[in-house]
Amino acid sequence: MQWADFLANEAAINSLSPEQTAAFVERLKSENSGKSEAKVASELNIGASALKKRMTEVYEKFAQSYPELANSESRGKLEKLRACLTVKYNGGQDAHPTIKEIYQNIPPAVPFEKFVGREAELQKLHQQLQISRQVAIVAVAGMGGVGKTELATQYAKQHLQNYQGGVCWLSAQGIDVGIQILRFAELKFKLIAPDDWELADRLRYCWQNWQQGEVLLVFDDVTDYKTQVQPYLPPESPRFKALLTTRLGFDRTLPQLPLGVLKPLAAMKLLKSLVDRERLKSEPWVAREICKSLGYLPLALELVGRYLDTMPDLSLEKLLKRLKKKRLEHEAIAKANPLMRYEYGVAEAFALSWEQLNENAQSLACWLSLYALADIPFSVETIEDDEEQELKEKAIAELGKLHLIQWQNKGIYRLHPLIRQFFQMKLDESSEADNVKTAFVAQMVEVAKQIPQQPNREDIFNLTPYIPNLAEVATYLSQYLSDEDLTWPFTGLGRFYQGQGLYQQAEPWYKLCKDIAENHLGLKHPDVAASLNNLAELYRYTGRYGEAQALFQQALELTKRLLGDNHPDVAISLNNLALLYESTGRYSEAEPLYQQALELYKRLPGDNNPDVATSLNNLALLYESIGRYSEAESFYQQALELYKRLLGEKHPNVANTLDNIAGLYKSTGRYSEAEPLYQQALELRKRLLGDKHPDVATSLNNLGELYASTGRYSEAEPLYQQALKLKKRLLGDKHPNVATIFNNLAALYSSTGRYSKAEPLYQQALAICEQTLGVGHPDTMAVRGNYERFLREAHC
Repeated sequence: MQWADFLANEAAINSLSPEQTAAFVERLKSENSGKSEAKVASELNIGASALKKRMTEVYEKFAQSYPELANSESRGKLEKLRACLTVKYNGGQDAHPTIKEIYQNIPPAVPFEKFVGREAELQKLHQQLQISRQVAIVAVAGMGGVGKTELATQYAKQHLQNYQGGVCWLSAQGIDVGIQILRFAELKFKLIAPDDWELADRLRYCWQNWQQGEVLLVFDDVTDYKTQVQPYLPPESPRFKALLTTRLGFDRTLPQLPLGVLKPLAAMKLLKSLVDRERLKSEPWVAREICKSLGYLPLALELVGRYLDTMPDLSLEKLLKRLKKKRLEHEAIAKANPLMRYEYGVAEAFALSWEQLNENAQSLACWLSLYALADIPFSVETIEDDEEQELKEKAIAELGKLHLIQWQNKGIYRLHPLIRQFFQMKLDESSEADNVKTAFVAQMVEVAKQIPQQPNREDIFNLTPYIPNLAEVATYLSQYLSDEDLTWPFTGLGRFYQGQGLYQQAEPWYKLCKDIAENHLGLKHPDVAASLNNLAELYRYTGRYGEAQALFQQALELTKRLLGDNHPDVAISLNNLALLYESTGRYSEAEPLYQQALELYKRLPGDNNPDVATSLNNLALLYESIGRYSEAESFYQQALELYKRLLGEKHPNVANTLDNIAGLYKSTGRYSEAEPLYQQALELRKRLLGDKHPDVATSLNNLGELYASTGRYSEAEPLYQQALKLKKRLLGDKHPNVATIFNNLAALYSSTGRYSKAEPLYQQALAICEQTLGVGHPDTMAVRGNYERFLREAHC
């Protein structure tokens, strides 16, 4: 037995952990006898203090067998342990009995210290193999490249001492497994059954005469359990254990250890074992990004690590760019390194599984590859045709059996990033690629069309799984969009984010929508006008009034020119421009636009139209702002009645109108009537939109204003604080809505004598208003007036 194998056996006998074993074996290797502790630690990719700690634990365990270690000085323990083990290795009189030879044909393995990230799996595998007193068959299952065979090899080597009856390694893809068993028995134990016996009888003879002790049989790379394993299992006996490595998933009657990709830290550790540490330290973020882009797949990480080691001048950043561009075809992962035991590159490894799929499963795999690298919402229950549904169910089962898709929960799946690339590569090789992509894009367009302008909480929950896939279509598959559907993915994404107050996420999609519409449809197209409107409306919400006005005016002019003066889209543009004018205090310009929009809505689809209610509500807001309260109240009530009748009582527009009516009552001193309406609006918004929506922040602020107006300051203050926190997070620190809450909080502090807190808030509110609205805006003048009044009262 070689010294290194002897050390590994000693580690197993003394129950060293994987980390302790690596330190022990490396420290006591013959070639390391003259090396410093720091040098050995460096070769293990750990610090000197970590090595010292592990070796202290090793000495404590070996002290149970060699008491002299317990009384030794720390500096002499290494040599004393080496001496004790050398005597035992050479079979000396004072040593423990020598270990009898354990027969095995385990293939070569990487050094234990370079086998990283699988410590827990090794322990669990050993536990599973000890549980059953019958034949314990454990399937180490997983997709190609996760290291199934290497895990089995490491397990067999590290636990060799537990299998005194030998370890018999059998390749399921080699010659007949039964013949391999007979050859092992003949070579190792000199067991030769008569040639004229049947194979089953010869195997039975071998099992009956097999060397004593527990036996481990490893069936490597099983693809058909019934033909490659079942006929060759020994008779039921607690001493025979069987371990399988396979890409397949078996049913639950067979104990299994699913083997997935590495954890991020373990992936980095594997890369560090292959690439110079200083090189990785110089580009740590890029190294982590490489691990992530490879999906933490051990095979891909090893290939890339070895490739980098042969290219010392190649920066990690440049390699990452090349990997993203060339993907599985890049030479770093396309072919196996000749120094590796594994003979395949990543794509070749996946191809072994691909070839086992039927045409139906391959077709589904290509379809799934078009989804984003996120949760894939794919429910067969939505397929109406029973035969088609059954085909899809069988295809999913095939992909799952080979671990090519990962089941997350009902109707939700995931693809490993490199498997997704492989499926995309197979799709692109197909003559049906364009048809499949066109069909996928059309399906996503239908999802986009379902996104309302004001999605509620239920809408958001149902639509969220589809959003990454809509983004995938908008970013990478837009060439497969028809002209009539061109803007839908971008518009849908913008609505989804804007409806939640996530304006920064919405803006790039609206801008991209405008650019793509102009580039593909020309500057004179209705969809271009719509995209201008959407972007302008976002700018209005976020206080960028100058940018919004220019876009609104372009949209209105273009819509009139293309569709005529009496088209519904003209009413939308009129309404939007009026909203902008109102937001900037230009009430006299806003009123005629609102009235034109209202008349147009009434004339075109009739009075039973939610847009009529919206126009009534907007006009009411305007009239309230200029003190025409009776007209405002009448329009609010008409709008509320129409919304309830057309949209139901539980709709965001109903909540908005309730809030507006409450504001009118507060402005006219009808506080007892205002409070229940504010509370209804707040509860309805929370229920429909969630707690973190800008409209909820508006309700909190408005209710706070009511309480402050009636002297209920202790109730008002926490509402203001909640509203301020929410508005800042959604709109940023420099939005007019934030200024409004600063102003309100300042007034509350002033009213309660906390002048030192009030003054800076007034200053911030005034600065924001002047910057975003201008010095002459009514809101700016109101804040300035409040601040000046405060200064007079506070310093008089």
